Amino acid sequence: MEAISSDTQSAAAADGGFNVLTPEAWKALLSPYSHIVLVANSEAVDFGRLRSELPETALYVFFNNVYKVLDEPFAGHAVLIARSGVMGANIVHRREVVDVLRFFAGDDFLGVVNIRVSPEENFSDESGFKGARTRHLDLTQMLGDLYPVDKIATSGFAMALWLAELQLPGKILLAGFSAKRSEKWKVFDVHDWTFEQIFLRLFARMGTISMMGGVDVSPYAALAKRFPQVPPIEIAMTAAEVLSERLHNANGQIDRLMSVTKSIRAIEGFFRRFKPKTRKQRFLEKSKE
Repeated sequence: MEAISSDTQSAAAADGGFNVLTPEAWKALLSPYSHIVLVANSEAVDFGRLRSELPETALYVFFNNVYKVLDEPFAGHAVLIARSGVMGANIVHRREVVDVLRFFAGDDFLGVVNIRVSPEENFSDESGFKGARTRHLDLTQMLGDLYPVDKIATSGFAMALWLAELQLPGKILLAGFSAKRSEKWKVFDVHDWTFEQIFLRLFARMGTISMMGGVDVSPYAALAKRFPQVPPIEIAMTAAEVLSERLHNANGQIDRLMSVTKSIRAIEGFFRRFKPKTRKQRFLEKSKE
């Protein structure tokens, strides 16, 4: 499968020397694929099922630290999404580019897409990606009035929304988007996981995207089948009532835990003051001078 032509690349918009493609160029690059599969860094990803059910014309979209889901080099069409932070692409300033790119090789690898989703995030130059073909994608305007205030969208959510708006001929499939913390990998509180899951599941029920390994079937669909005489809004309100009571009870237990661990947290806070500053903290302090 051919990558985007050099003529189309030269027609791409340029912004400060970064390779920022036009929407038309992105469509030309991605339209040949029958499926666009967004692979979350999650233990919920079932690669055996993905590879057995999808054709070879599928494009797999990986994110940042792919060693969380890959044990060996990936054989298939792939692209790597490199999320930016205030210091540039995270895998660049953390010096993880070599560790990540070793999972991809050959003509089937489309390269790296360095994305930013908020004004505080900054792109990295192509030179930081150790020779990999690099494109840049700015999603700040798309998410500006949509995402909850004081939270930052995950890369997977941002890409799913952007791909849906491109209206590609191929199907968009999300793999492993469960938003659940596992024993091995955590989820970060800077993202609004509840909002994202609601948004993505509505997208899935509208048929805009498909989801695998997270929300194959709604557990409440069985209630609608068992009580066809009950309006859907009543089922939703009853479910919300039960969930509200369970959340209230859980908050009571959390309050007790906070009280019991007060002395432990005080000791931890004391020793944290002696922890050396990270490179990111030093960078932010220097940028304010």
